[in-house]
Amino acid sequence: MELFNIGFLTVTIVDVIDILLVTFILYRLYRSMRGTVAAQIFVGLVVIILLAFVTQAFNLKAMGWILRTLSDILVIAFIIIFQPEIRRLLSTIARNRFIQLFLRLNVDESIEEITAAALELSKKKQGALIIIARGTGMKSFTETGVILHAQISRSLLLSIFNPRSPLHDGAIVVNDRTIEAARCTLPLSATSRVGDLVLGTRHRAGLGVTEQTDAIAVIVSEETGAVSIADNGELTYKISVKELRKELRDRLVLSMERSFKNVKEAIRPQ
Repeated sequence: MELFNIGFLTVTIVDVIDILLVTFILYRLYRSMRGTVAAQIFVGLVVIILLAFVTQAFNLKAMGWILRTLSDILVIAFIIIFQPEIRRLLSTIARNRFIQLFLRLNVDESIEEITAAALELSKKKQGALIIIARGTGMKSFTETGVILHAQISRSLLLSIFNPRSPLHDGAIVVNDRTIEAARCTLPLSATSRVGDLVLGTRHRAGLGVTEQTDAIAVIVSEETGAVSIADNGELTYKISVKELRKELRDRLVLSMERSFKNVKEAIRPQ
């Protein structure tokens, strides 16, 4: 459907939607990179793209050939340079409530087992890092550890994080009611301090994986026994086991149930 004309150009509703989609993607990418060196590179790439449109409009053949050659290289360079930012953008999309309607999890049993294990680990001051997967695939992380595919239980969690266990270093990845892998290596967050709290390796790893995926990290400090939770790149430090159970239910179960309820009410005949 034609909307209006600009000179010899005809603008349709499809063109407007196309422009809005591209603008949204570029904006989300820039926001995820804001304050980093990658942001400056990103702006440079956008300028090159705009120049390519200008040279095409004015039929500058030599400049157009140079920019087309650069474009072929930039497609690959863009993916390599901005892999973390693209991954973060896709994780943000996966966190959308509408998308998560199709990613229902059965984690009630896992929540109880994790909170029970966290309580005992906290009392013994034994460190732990438990990653609970949601929509984003965790295969790239589980492949760095020891594959288990074992049903989750309090006793198994305590055995894994026993300081004498060869699996206690690194993180475990939980998917629904299954421990997919143990001793997994996670990316460290660039954040090394939250307020007055200086983050150790375990907390930075828990924070880092939630910056790149939609997973939730439960962290037990081996120095203080404090239980923390990380989600969406934010760390909630030193919470009680009761608060941990409530936080996990709110983030994993109740948010899903509320989303389904809202959708049902929206489609219910008036």
